[in-house]
Amino acid sequence: MNDQVIRGELRDQRFPGDSPGVIFDRARLSNVDFSGIRFTGFLAYGTEFEGCDFSGAAFERPLLGSTGTGLDGRPWDGLSWPQTVYRNCTFGRTRFPAHTYFGNARFEGCRFDRSRLRDQTTTFAAEFVDCVFTGRVHNVNFWGRPDGDHGALGRERNAFTGNDFTAAELEHVAFLHIDLRAQRFPGPPGYALLDRIADRVQAVLPLVDGWPDERHREEARFALGYLADRAGADNDDQALVSPARMGRKLPPALREELFAALRRTTTDTADGRAASLPGPGPAAR
Repeated sequence: MNDQVIRGELRDQRFPGDSPGVIFDRARLSNVDFSGIRFTGFLAYGTEFEGCDFSGAAFERPLLGSTGTGLDGRPWDGLSWPQTVYRNCTFGRTRFPAHTYFGNARFEGCRFDRSRLRDQTTTFAAEFVDCVFTGRVHNVNFWGRPDGDHGALGRERNAFTGNDFTAAELEHVAFLHIDLRAQRFPGPPGYALLDRIADRVQAVLPLVDGWPDERHREEARFALGYLADRAGADNDDQALVSPARMGRKLPPALREELFAALRRTTTDTADGRAASLPGPGPAAR
């Protein structure tokens, strides 16, 4: 069956699609119900979705913000890619396949409520503003700078601000060139948003050096070095830190001890030196 092509405007209705594959070509959709639909194909080009419900929908091969050409016979002008906007839309338990191509898509005030956001690494042109994420978010990259094609996108930065992750379980999530202070994250005991990562890491290394097991010392040094490198390269020496980032091969007690040490470390901004830490905590060695 051929893909259905949607142009023009749809409002206040259940999506009338009669094909599992659909293409939205510069369409405008407001308060359209897509809930529970299984899309074998989904391509959105220069389209606006306002207040639409994608709860329970499943995508097999989505292009959420296609950067190709329209379907009216006009070739791409080679200068710009029209953006697809999802505004105040709901994605409740929506199933996104791994490595979904988000493309030039902007999500404003959307809610991702326990959606399947797993292994999403091709989000380099997507923007997220005032969105809410709940449930598990696993192996996802969020990009503050587009990865190439700045001219075609018409911007050198992706908007990423006001997003709420306080009810999300973040596992291997990377925020690249993003102002972490402009988001909301879960707090202690599971997470902590920390600044001056390089100084904090230097301050806790003596603690690690006092551990008796060389394997644990090596694992902790590697994890701390990676944390400092990425924070410096990606986020102005800031990072969202959790015990899970302290070294996956460390015993849980040592991960918690290291996490607590990073959190309680202070730095002396007068001379740039990290302050000394209190003695080792009660965690088992």
